[in-house]
Amino acid sequence: MSDSRARRPEGRPSGGNHIQNLKLKLLVLLIVCALPLFGSVSMWLHGISLVPLAAYGVVSVLAFFMYWADKRKARTDAWRTPENILHAVELAGGWPGALIAQQVFRHKTRKVSFQILFWVIVVLHQVFWIDQLFLGSNLLTLF
Repeated sequence: MSDSRARRPEGRPSGGNHIQNLKLKLLVLLIVCALPLFGSVSMWLHGISLVPLAAYGVVSVLAFFMYWADKRKARTDAWRTPENILHAVELAGGWPGALIAQQVFRHKTRKVSFQILFWVIVVLHQVFWIDQLFLGSNLLTLF
Protein backbone atom coordinates (compact mmCIF):
# COMPACT_ATOMS: atom_id res chain seq x y z
CA MET A 1 0.00 0.00 0.00
CA SER A 2 1.42 3.33 -0.99
CA ASP A 3 -1.22 5.34 0.87
CA SER A 4 0.55 6.94 3.85
CA ARG A 5 -2.65 6.85 5.89
CA ALA A 6 -2.56 3.06 5.76
CA ARG A 7 0.86 3.05 7.44
CA ARG A 8 0.10 5.63 10.15
CA PRO A 9 0.14 4.06 13.62
CA GLU A 10 -3.05 4.18 15.64
CA GLY A 11 -3.47 7.14 17.93
CA ARG A 12 -1.43 9.54 15.83
CA PRO A 13 -3.10 12.70 14.59
CA SER A 14 -3.54 12.84 10.84
CA GLY A 15 -3.05 16.58 10.39
CA GLY A 16 0.12 18.21 9.00
CA ASN A 17 2.95 19.10 11.35
CA HIS A 18 0.94 19.40 14.55
CA ILE A 19 3.09 18.93 17.65
CA GLN A 20 1.15 17.46 20.54
CA ASN A 21 1.59 19.13 23.95
CA LEU A 22 3.59 21.95 22.38
CA LYS A 23 3.73 24.14 25.49
CA LEU A 24 5.02 21.30 27.66
CA LYS A 25 7.62 20.31 25.08
CA LEU A 26 8.81 23.90 24.73
CA LEU A 27 9.14 24.09 28.51
CA VAL A 28 11.23 20.89 28.56
CA LEU A 29 13.40 22.28 25.74
CA LEU A 30 13.96 25.53 27.65
CA ILE A 31 14.81 23.67 30.86
CA VAL A 32 17.32 21.26 29.30
CA CYS A 33 18.93 24.02 27.21
CA ALA A 34 19.29 26.46 30.13
CA LEU A 35 22.51 25.07 31.64
CA PRO A 36 24.36 24.51 28.34
CA LEU A 37 23.31 27.93 27.07
CA PHE A 38 24.25 29.70 30.30
CA GLY A 39 27.55 27.81 30.50
CA SER A 40 28.46 28.41 26.87
CA VAL A 41 27.60 32.11 27.01
CA SER A 42 29.46 32.43 30.31
CA MET A 43 32.60 30.87 28.81
CA TRP A 44 32.40 33.24 25.86
CA LEU A 45 31.81 36.35 27.97
CA HIS A 46 34.70 35.46 30.28
CA GLY A 47 36.98 35.15 27.25
CA ILE A 48 37.55 31.44 27.77
CA SER A 49 36.13 30.08 24.51
CA LEU A 50 33.46 30.62 21.91
CA VAL A 51 33.70 26.97 20.81
CA PRO A 52 30.93 25.50 23.03
CA LEU A 53 28.42 28.16 22.02
CA ALA A 54 29.28 27.83 18.33
CA ALA A 55 29.34 24.04 18.51
CA TYR A 56 25.88 23.79 20.07
CA GLY A 57 24.48 26.04 17.35
CA VAL A 58 26.23 24.55 14.34
CA VAL A 59 25.96 20.91 15.38
CA SER A 60 22.29 21.35 16.36
CA VAL A 61 21.51 22.65 12.87
CA LEU A 62 23.41 19.68 11.44
CA ALA A 63 21.46 17.26 13.65
CA PHE A 64 18.15 18.84 12.66
CA PHE A 65 18.90 18.36 8.96
CA MET A 66 20.20 14.81 9.54
CA TYR A 67 16.89 13.90 11.20
CA TRP A 68 14.99 15.56 8.35
CA ALA A 69 16.98 13.59 5.77
CA ASP A 70 16.58 10.34 7.71
CA LYS A 71 12.82 10.85 7.96
CA ARG A 72 12.63 11.46 4.20
CA LYS A 73 14.65 8.31 3.57
CA ALA A 74 12.41 6.33 5.92
CA ARG A 75 9.35 7.36 3.92
CA THR A 76 10.91 6.25 0.63
CA ASP A 77 12.54 3.08 1.97
CA ALA A 78 15.98 4.47 1.03
CA TRP A 79 19.27 3.88 2.86
CA ARG A 80 18.98 5.38 6.34
CA THR A 81 21.40 7.24 8.58
CA PRO A 82 22.72 4.75 11.18
CA GLU A 83 21.50 5.47 14.69
CA ASN A 84 25.04 5.54 16.07
CA ILE A 85 25.80 8.44 13.71
CA LEU A 86 22.74 10.34 14.95
CA HIS A 87 23.82 9.69 18.54
CA ALA A 88 27.40 10.80 17.81
CA VAL A 89 26.11 14.11 16.45
CA GLU A 90 23.89 14.50 19.52
CA LEU A 91 26.86 13.81 21.80
CA ALA A 92 28.94 16.39 19.91
CA GLY A 93 26.41 19.03 20.94
CA GLY A 94 23.60 18.51 18.48
CA TRP A 95 21.06 17.18 20.95
CA PRO A 96 19.03 20.44 21.07
CA GLY A 97 18.56 20.34 17.29
CA ALA A 98 17.84 16.62 17.47
CA LEU A 99 15.21 17.17 20.17
CA ILE A 100 13.47 19.80 18.05
CA ALA A 101 13.68 17.62 14.93
CA GLN A 102 12.24 14.61 16.77
CA GLN A 103 9.13 16.63 17.53
CA VAL A 104 8.82 18.53 14.25
CA PHE A 105 9.23 15.41 12.10
CA ARG A 106 7.86 12.91 14.65
CA HIS A 107 11.00 10.89 14.06
CA LYS A 108 12.61 8.41 16.47
CA THR A 109 10.11 9.33 19.20
CA ARG A 110 8.63 5.87 19.67
CA LYS A 111 11.77 3.73 19.64
CA VAL A 112 12.48 3.27 23.34
CA SER A 113 16.09 2.12 23.01
CA PHE A 114 16.89 5.17 20.88
CA GLN A 115 15.15 7.54 23.30
CA ILE A 116 16.95 6.08 26.31
CA LEU A 117 20.36 6.70 24.76
CA PHE A 118 19.27 10.14 23.53
CA TRP A 119 18.24 11.19 27.05
CA VAL A 120 21.44 9.73 28.54
CA ILE A 121 23.34 12.04 26.17
CA VAL A 122 21.23 15.01 27.29
CA VAL A 123 21.88 14.14 30.96
CA LEU A 124 25.63 13.84 30.28
CA HIS A 125 25.62 17.37 28.90
CA GLN A 126 23.70 18.58 31.97
CA VAL A 127 26.20 16.89 34.31
CA PHE A 128 29.12 18.42 32.39
CA TRP A 129 27.70 21.93 32.76
CA ILE A 130 26.78 21.42 36.43
CA ASP A 131 30.40 20.41 36.98
CA GLN A 132 31.75 23.37 35.00
CA LEU A 133 29.49 25.97 36.58
CA PHE A 134 29.02 24.79 40.16
CA LEU A 135 31.58 22.12 41.08
CA GLY A 136 34.75 23.78 39.82
CA SER A 137 35.37 21.22 37.07
CA ASN A 138 36.28 18.60 39.68
CA LEU A 139 33.95 15.81 38.60
CA LEU A 140 36.38 14.29 36.11
CA THR A 141 39.06 14.02 38.80
CA LEU A 142 36.90 11.38 40.51
CA PHE A 143 37.49 8.99 37.64
